[in-house]
Amino acid sequence: MSTQTPILKQTFISKFGESKHNEYVFNAPGRVNLIGEHIDYNGGYVLPAALEFGTTLVIRERDDNKIHFSSTNIPFELTMDVQEIGKEKTGEWIDYPIGVMVELRKLGCELTKGYNLFFHGEIPNGAGLSSSASIEVVTAYALLTLEGKETDTVEIACLSQRAENQYVGVNSGIMDQFAVANGKEDHAILLMCDTLEYKHVPFRTGSYKLVIGNTNKRRGLVDSAYNERRQQCEIALELLKKEIPALHYLAQLKPDQLESLQVHIQDETVRRRAQHVVEENQRVLDSVEALTNHDLEKFGQLMNASHESLRDLYEVSCVELDVMVEEARRIPGTLGARMTGAGFGGCTVSLVHEDSVEQFVQQVGDNYRVRTGFESDFYVCGVGDGVKEIKEEI
Repeated sequence: MSTQTPILKQTFISKFGESKHNEYVFNAPGRVNLIGEHIDYNGGYVLPAALEFGTTLVIRERDDNKIHFSSTNIPFELTMDVQEIGKEKTGEWIDYPIGVMVELRKLGCELTKGYNLFFHGEIPNGAGLSSSASIEVVTAYALLTLEGKETDTVEIACLSQRAENQYVGVNSGIMDQFAVANGKEDHAILLMCDTLEYKHVPFRTGSYKLVIGNTNKRRGLVDSAYNERRQQCEIALELLKKEIPALHYLAQLKPDQLESLQVHIQDETVRRRAQHVVEENQRVLDSVEALTNHDLEKFGQLMNASHESLRDLYEVSCVELDVMVEEARRIPGTLGARMTGAGFGGCTVSLVHEDSVEQFVQQVGDNYRVRTGFESDFYVCGVGDGVKEIKEEI
């Protein structure tokens, strides 16, 4: 049981009062993508991992038919009747759990009682570590559990994605919700986003830690650049399909195949986009081999190559991300560092020896501030489990 759980439960009781009903505690992690960026929509593999911190939900049945939403992070809270769920969006954070309730209803899981839901998030909003997916998945898992339904974590990931796409209106892929729902301590997830075929890959880092660096640069160009990159990949695919009619996705190609075919892509920019996709997909598969062999140095080299490809071939990095990666690699004990997420801001992920972590946070933070004018935040963590109920130890 987390050391925070008793404090959260006590805060919950102070807020809502004593009750004959029990309080239940659930937790869903944040996630980081270790390698495999801009590959999901090109039919390739990604390698995300669940983090050791995320969103905790304290939930208790009510004696009326009302749902109350509140959070330690954001002042906005609301009470509504069960029948009113999903009738209109609020534009607030509660649209994420409401969207989940709407999707549960579509699956035949009507809420049979009212609940108080009290969320505590440890994931910074807008950092690209999946705070929204964490809220969605923990809500779905908790309500299915308390309503006595099956908690299939693959289905929970899918319904949480639909909640974000259809109710909230954010066009996210499946990776975030999938990693949050299906994470496993000391393991990454090799996921084929199209088929949801997946397997857990050992990620035993020993004396090395993941250090996530938040550039605190707002990711303003993401949507337009995402659409543009996607279109360029589609152009490359259509050109190559003339040579290989059975080709459905760029990531189906091996690097040597693309090398012999790239003469058919006249536009140099489109050619570079395709090169990133094909080589990045191969890096994911090479990473799985390296991690299975506990070869962290090789994995660090693949992380570095991934960043360079995202910077030079796919062009979705930015000055702030590049500076943070450069400074990270200057620290003795850093095996690899790369941008993670959609790009143009957000976070980096580095694999750093535990003896160097303090120096890393201090030196990278100071040099980043001098070079960019931005303050940075760092989160040192290991790889944790996916969504689960936190039960008190007897």
